[in-house]
Amino acid sequence: MERFDKSDKPQKKFYIKKKTLIRLGRIITILLAAVGVFCILVVGTVVVLRIGGKNHLYSGQKEQVASMKAAMETAVAKPETPNAAEDEEEWQDGWIRKNGKIYAYNEDILTFLFLGVDKMEKVKESANGVDGGQSDAVFLLALNSHTKEISVIGINRDTMTDIEVYDKQGNYVTNSNKQITLQHGYGDGRELSCERSRDAVARLFYNLPIHGYCAINMGAIPILNDALGGIAVTSLEDLHRNGVDFKKGQQYTLEGMKAYWYVKYRDTAIFNSAGLRLERQKQYLSAYIAKAKSATKTDITVPVKLYSKLAPYMVTDVTVDEVSYLATEALDYTFQADHIYSLEGETVQGEKFEEFYPDKEALYQLILDVFYEEVE
Repeated sequence: MERFDKSDKPQKKFYIKKKTLIRLGRIITILLAAVGVFCILVVGTVVVLRIGGKNHLYSGQKEQVASMKAAMETAVAKPETPNAAEDEEEWQDGWIRKNGKIYAYNEDILTFLFLGVDKMEKVKESANGVDGGQSDAVFLLALNSHTKEISVIGINRDTMTDIEVYDKQGNYVTNSNKQITLQHGYGDGRELSCERSRDAVARLFYNLPIHGYCAINMGAIPILNDALGGIAVTSLEDLHRNGVDFKKGQQYTLEGMKAYWYVKYRDTAIFNSAGLRLERQKQYLSAYIAKAKSATKTDITVPVKLYSKLAPYMVTDVTVDEVSYLATEALDYTFQADHIYSLEGETVQGEKFEEFYPDKEALYQLILDVFYEEVE
């Protein structure tokens, strides 16, 4: 009788399993290699973007810096000193002497203009040349790479300064001393409006180089706010609007439209309501930056996510590679409450609307404090 070898069948099974494992091992190896290559490409892309972003941000500022230095020099004359002759031999173009100190412009500082436009809908081109929307929030944000500090300057929307006036067809009419909030309205509601606002702010700050702008329609505030899970504030005023009540001194976690009304609403029947609202906006911005910075340390993709959520409501000339550079660079920066500034000056009642006149001496000193460095 022929004997049946029971080991035949198990051996066949073992052979199949071994062959399958070999194939599976090859597949896993290929996948791991692919993932490795992908990671290298991603890291390489991020590095390239960061380098490109840095170069883009600093490019083209040479003439702007020279223009600002000239404007600052002519604004305050350099006084004579006992050793004036010796001093002249060492003096460098663009230096400023004030109150016994010598200052030089920090050419490595990066400055950005942020505008909050009084429109709820997504960004679209305006129907005519005077309907671009007013900028109810105007801020300068400065990144000082020498001190690793972030500074924010709040500019009153009613600040009286030189702006360009156009007609409905977009034709230039004249330059006029008006509220800076109006400059954004004289444009297309998009890039042209932003560029004109940027230029108006730059002129106000003695031709300050501004490396980028970002204008956000106010309708994006709830989206921006809720993307970080809400922002905690202590109300600076008693506010009552559309069923939303804030009591001065009480703490709130702003969500949805509550965030919108807190930073947008002002009672025009109250004198200097724009100045009071600016203080709330500064408070909110400070809390938002701190939370966004903390979230980014945990998840480096947070800036990109915020960027994509804001895109329909936003106009900016800051490119993706510049965002990549700034997002990683800013993580090492500190942001303190004493680095939030406001223009000093006086609010008066004009013929129709309130007008804020900045103190020129205080503005000059603020520019020296934020954008210049003392020469030892």
